[in-house]
Order: sequence, then C-alpha cells, then structure tokens
Amino acid sequence: MSLPKRILVVVDPTADQQPAVERAAWIARATRSRVELFICAYDSQPIGGGGGTTDAVGLARARAMQTENQLRRLNELARPLIADGIAVDVDALWDAPLHEGIVRKALASNADLVIKDTHYHSSLRRSIFTNTDWNLIRECPLPLWLAKPRAVAAKPCIVAAVDPVHERDKPAELDHEILTVATELGDVLRGSLEVFHAFDVTPVLATSAGTMAMPLMLPVPELIDAVRERHGTAVYELTDGHGIARDQVHVEHGGTRDRLIAVSERLGADLVVMGAVSRKGLARVFIGNTAEEVLDRLGCDLLIVKPSVIAAVLRRKAA
Repeated sequence: MSLPKRILVVVDPTADQQPAVERAAWIARATRSRVELFICAYDSQPIGGGGGTTDAVGLARARAMQTENQLRRLNELARPLIADGIAVDVDALWDAPLHEGIVRKALASNADLVIKDTHYHSSLRRSIFTNTDWNLIRECPLPLWLAKPRAVAAKPCIVAAVDPVHERDKPAELDHEILTVATELGDVLRGSLEVFHAFDVTPVLATSAGTMAMPLMLPVPELIDAVRERHGTAVYELTDGHGIARDQVHVEHGGTRDRLIAVSERLGADLVVMGAVSRKGLARVFIGNTAEEVLDRLGCDLLIVKPSVIAAVLRRKAA
C-alpha cells in the first residue's frame, strides 16, 4: 500500500458521530486523496414498501426513497469536506450482507483504502452474532482502517506491530509492508513511529513441563533473555533496513494481545498498524485472532494490511 489516492468511507446512516469521515478528511488533506462517502443498506421490508413482499412496485419505490434519503445525508456530510478543498463523491447502494457489499463497492470504485468506524461489541455479540467488522478484517482485500470515536493527536503516534520470526505463519513480505505503510503515514501526517513485537516463552515452559523429551535446560530468567535476544535480533534486522532508530523499537515479553494493548496505552498510540495472516491455506484469512481480540480493547484506531498474495485471493473470491 502506497499513500492512498482514493478512499472509500463507510458511513453509518444511524450514527450522529462519523469518525470514519473525520479520519478520511484528515488523510485526504495530507495526501490529496479523493474521498467517496458510501452507505450500504438493505431492508427486506423498508418503511413504505407496501402491504407485503409481493408488492414489488411498492418495494422498489420504498427502496428508491430510502436511497434518495441516504444520498441527501451523504451530501450533507460531503459539504464541509468540499468546502475544505477535498474532492468528494457520494454513493448509496442496496446490497447485502453488509461486509460483502462494502468489499464489492471498494473493488468497483478502485479504492486504495477502506475506512469504517467501529464501536464496542459485547461478548455476546462477539460469540453469537456475525459482525461486519470481523468479516471485513477477514475478507476485505484492501487496507482496512477501523476508526474509534475519539480525537487523534495533531502529531499522531503510530505503532507498527510486526512478527519477523513468523511464528504466526505470516509471509515475510508483510512485515515490510506494515513498516512501509506506517512510515509513510507517519511522514505525511507528521506523526511519530514506534515498532512493537512480543514473544512469549509460556508455550516452551508448558511443553517442557509436560514431556520428558524436552527438558527445560535453562532457568526461566535465562530462557527469557535467550529468547528475547533471538527475537530482538530479528526485529532489529527488519527495522534497521527501514532506517528506524532502535529506541523506537519495543520487544516485549508476554502475549501479543495484552502487551500490544499495554504498549499502545503507554505510548499514547493514535493508530496501530498490523497485518493479516493465513492459516490452513489461503482459503481462510485470519489475523491470528490478534486483531479480533484487541479491536474492542484498543483505545485507538486499527489499520489492517494484507500481503499481496492474500489480497489477490480475496479479490478473486469477491469477484
């Protein structure tokens, strides 16, 4: 992902706050990107649709009325952006399910970046209901920016989460993509860049305790130091190649989810950039569950990028 030239903004027609629109305007001012404000909606029985599902004419009329109202709302949102010198398009479509409609629109409009707001999801919703954010994380082939309803700093802190040891099956190119994206955004938005990586010796300790075939050869502190050195070497080799100072690199011991949240809070992060990985072949795309686990707990925005090979598979799937 180079700096975006066209940004697709998913607008929630039911919300008063539109953090995704705010982020898009912020990025567009810095990059001179073109912004498209988009509402994707579906209602099997829209208000005014007639007496029943067989009333095709009434249903079509109701859909047209809803689309007209949505376009009116989008034009209202576009007005201050246009006054600020930003090129803006608007569109409203009748499509379902929501995440598939968003992906189809993003590909059709040749977007470089999709921005959508995100809100807290209860554990019940996470465990039972299909959620658009999670589906987009898995299936959107484009960089996906999930914006929280909060202000960002004038000089934003961007945290890039990398895994150069590839313990989570990430293609090696993805770490370079993450750092490139984070560096370019940091430069154009006049922010700072921090790099994060976590390692965890708990699985090693558990394996050693559970089998005589792998006795623990080092005391725990020495083991942690040895693993930290191995991971630190890999991370510094990566970041040195991108010209990132070592005092901007944070190699943490512990679970990725908890340490990422802690480091982001400590640094006052405005955006975390992380990557997608593939497990069990390219048919199923994950973030190693990390993005899904941290999405609600991170206090800042989240930007998901995917390596080209996974993005290509997802594009074909969406076509």
